[in-house]
Amino acid sequence: MRLLQSLALLLITLAVIPSAIARNGLPDFTGLVKQNHQAVVNISTRQAFSAGDMDGSPDIRERMEEFLRERERRGDGDEPNPFDSQGVGSGFIISNDGYIVTNNHVVDGADQLIVRLHDRRQLIAEVVGTDERSDIAVLKVEASNLPVVTIGDSNALEVGEWVLAIGSPFGFDFTVTAGIVSAIGRSLPTESYVPFIQTDVAINPGNSGGPLFNLDGDVVGVNAQIYSRTGSFMGLSFAIPIELVMNVVNQLRNKGRVSRGWLGVTINEVSLARAQRLGMERAHGALVRSILPNSPAENSELREGDVITHFNNQYVVSSSSLPPLVGRIPSNSDARVRVNRDGEVLELIVNIGELPSNDDVQSRFVERRLASTVPFGLSVSPLEDASRDELSIDTGGVRVDAVAEGSPADRAGIKPGDALLTIGNKPVDSAEDLSRVADELSTEDSVGALVVRESGRAFVLMKPAPQ
Repeated sequence: MRLLQSLALLLITLAVIPSAIARNGLPDFTGLVKQNHQAVVNISTRQAFSAGDMDGSPDIRERMEEFLRERERRGDGDEPNPFDSQGVGSGFIISNDGYIVTNNHVVDGADQLIVRLHDRRQLIAEVVGTDERSDIAVLKVEASNLPVVTIGDSNALEVGEWVLAIGSPFGFDFTVTAGIVSAIGRSLPTESYVPFIQTDVAINPGNSGGPLFNLDGDVVGVNAQIYSRTGSFMGLSFAIPIELVMNVVNQLRNKGRVSRGWLGVTINEVSLARAQRLGMERAHGALVRSILPNSPAENSELREGDVITHFNNQYVVSSSSLPPLVGRIPSNSDARVRVNRDGEVLELIVNIGELPSNDDVQSRFVERRLASTVPFGLSVSPLEDASRDELSIDTGGVRVDAVAEGSPADRAGIKPGDALLTIGNKPVDSAEDLSRVADELSTEDSVGALVVRESGRAFVLMKPAPQ
């Protein structure tokens, strides 16, 4: 009898243990790590500085002075030898003949790159190509029969899904950390063309450029950034989606540079108040704030004030989700753009251009602002919903961004921040309206303008410049 009771108790215990494991639902990462860790590499960088570089940045000068003090303490002589600045990062092998993916900021400015493999071999790497906008770099080492990762599908990621990182935080090689996907499609101020994957995987200096794996052991992202007030992990990590990464990698390998689609607009978020006025069911999309000169948008039927709700039949969740959608479109190809214009839904076709350099984009933006100051000396932009609510403006109008000194608008007392509703009794709802009104009116006559400011509405008279 006592034996039967013991057997019954044992069976009950064995039945309870598996159910507790199932209830916790925690994954076992050991197989995934064994399968993939050999394809992850440590990347060491060296950048040489001489004593003449001490006039450079404070960081370089501080490290140089520390080096010289240490050399003097050791009695190494007075010869001005170079000073090596060393950095560390991570990467992963994508082909068995030695192509490696990492972050651009890991290799930027390095004079020498040393790749350390899982078997402790150290190989000199050459840079195949880099892309600053996506923060991706491709390296090449001379080797064969190397272990490689499997490229996955980051589009299939879901919030709450388990993910794992392998890298070299603070130089500790092949460190494994795990967590979950916290959000997808995150936009960061540093790069509007990358829809980042946000995770709570512990990422620290040295993890940059390392792979982010899903539970199938496929790479779904490249760990690139953290949000931190201390310089170390605080629970917010960001990875570049692997689809975007491989697009950049293939372009760098095939032609040595990366091209992206370009629309040529500046955009803002769509507020709930604006969405309601336009009859939209929910606030989404990207509000076209301005159109840059000599851009695809200028050569299309897009207008300032349009709300882009879909791009190539893809739903535009927010303004930050539009640039990545445009960026992946090949230049000189047509894109279908659905907009809401004053409550009317329109389908437009825009021929997408190639994204120019940052300097070129900035110069076009400046050109756009300067061009808009020509009529009456005013630079204007679409009126924000917050300003409409504050000034009790239901429809129409533009915001005055700048006023040229000595211009008719300046002499009339128009100030930046004013809302301009009409000129010569003609409504002004965009910079194009302002230019059109200027063309229609005689520059030799005084012109009345209706403006709204915190003190109330005012009718001012803009007189032509004295001869």
